[in-house]
Amino acid sequence: MELSKKLQDALNDQIREELYSSYLYLSMASYCQSINLPGFAHWMRTQSHEEMEHALKFYGYVEDRGSRVLLQGISQPPAEFGGPADIFAQTLAHEQHITGRIEMLYGLALEQKDYAGTGFLQWFINEQVEEVRNVTDILNLLKMIGDKGQGLVMLDRQLAGRGR
Repeated sequence: MELSKKLQDALNDQIREELYSSYLYLSMASYCQSINLPGFAHWMRTQSHEEMEHALKFYGYVEDRGSRVLLQGISQPPAEFGGPADIFAQTLAHEQHITGRIEMLYGLALEQKDYAGTGFLQWFINEQVEEVRNVTDILNLLKMIGDKGQGLVMLDRQLAGRGR
């Protein structure tokens, strides 16, 4: 069963949002590398890769439903960021934004009585809980240890191990 036009358009918008997320985290990775935090850079590159995978999940779902993916322009992300705590505060705000969008999509699927869509979106709802929790945990650590010193070096090493 094909998607409604309204849900198809909203899912295409979400593909753009996920691609922008990937782009944003890649920009953050580059910045972290430039300030000699290779573990933070690795964490952000891994996050960028995950967001690209999310975009491709949405892409595949739209096609699986017999609808058309229409790619949209992606805005340029910022290139400069503050210290590590600022970067993760921005990451948390962005993940909360994405959570709101996923919840809106779920509500739209319910409104359209698209139960296959709600099943598909449930995975993303659960994923966002995990994303927000992980970022919040890192941000809380950064608030405790600050943006300099041995604690930051230890956290950088810990973040370098993500996905390995």
